[in-house]
Amino acid sequence: MSTLLTQTAPNSSTSMAPTFLLVGMPGLSGVPSWWTMPLIAVYLLSALGNGTILWIIALEPALHRPMHFFLFLLSVSDIGLVTALMPTLLGLALADVHTVPASACLLQMFFVHVFSVMESSVLLAMSIDRALAICRPLHYSALLTNGVISKISVAIAFRCLGLHLPLPFLLACMPYCRPQVLTHSYCLHPDVARLACPGAWGAAYSLSVVLSVMGLDPLLIFFSYGLIGKVLQGVESREDRWKAGQTCVAHLSAVLLFYIPMILLALISHLELPITQHTHTLLSYVHFLLPPLINPILYSVKMKEIRERILNRLQPRKMGCAQ
Repeated sequence: MSTLLTQTAPNSSTSMAPTFLLVGMPGLSGVPSWWTMPLIAVYLLSALGNGTILWIIALEPALHRPMHFFLFLLSVSDIGLVTALMPTLLGLALADVHTVPASACLLQMFFVHVFSVMESSVLLAMSIDRALAICRPLHYSALLTNGVISKISVAIAFRCLGLHLPLPFLLACMPYCRPQVLTHSYCLHPDVARLACPGAWGAAYSLSVVLSVMGLDPLLIFFSYGLIGKVLQGVESREDRWKAGQTCVAHLSAVLLFYIPMILLALISHLELPITQHTHTLLSYVHFLLPPLINPILYSVKMKEIRERILNRLQPRKMGCAQ
């Protein structure tokens, strides 16, 4: 792999390079077919699981409620995220292709971050939904009206598209002074922005957008759960505390699954911790590929309404006998 980087990495320049060089999973470059099947399996299972969630919520009028609407958006973001990652991952796995055109790289970067920010925003909206349901149960319906849900949806769309749409154009116009060698198997804009020449203002904008979203959301989510925990402490009945807590288990698991690898990657990068490339790449895969695979299982198992309606839809319907 080091020979490949030396031979194919573009020379330092002051303009946008025509290609970027991706780093695959260390040790697997010589046997690309070995990890093709796991990648395809992850994609198909993610698409099947999230597709089932979308299907059941769309078909069941009883699930047309705020909590399930946010779950619908979460499944959309999961399918979009794993789909955006697959082109370069499968290119590396099937053909050991490490080079990607700059235009294709920036396009993948845009969609990866749009769906990542969408997922983060939806997880934040779901935490607010749970906080209102537990802390203000009598006012829940009045607070989360259809109009409020529509405004939250518009805010999520603006965060995903409005703030991130300029980024590919800014990165395409910035001067680059370092070899265009990325540290992941897909294009991420902190990875691309770090290659820009010192003082490039577009890099500062791109990093501030990502950090403002991905740094603010987990703080607000954990603040919401702090309020929920405070309310549950005041509930005298142990059974009521248990029931209320169970409504948050699936969401809290999804939050931890999404943010813990991301926080670890940020700490490793910021503190420059001496970890192997294998560990760094594996953490990145866990952050991006595991939530779309696990989230449908979490919500199908932990949410009774989803589980029962999926089972009812899959059971063969009994035909009445003519008299």
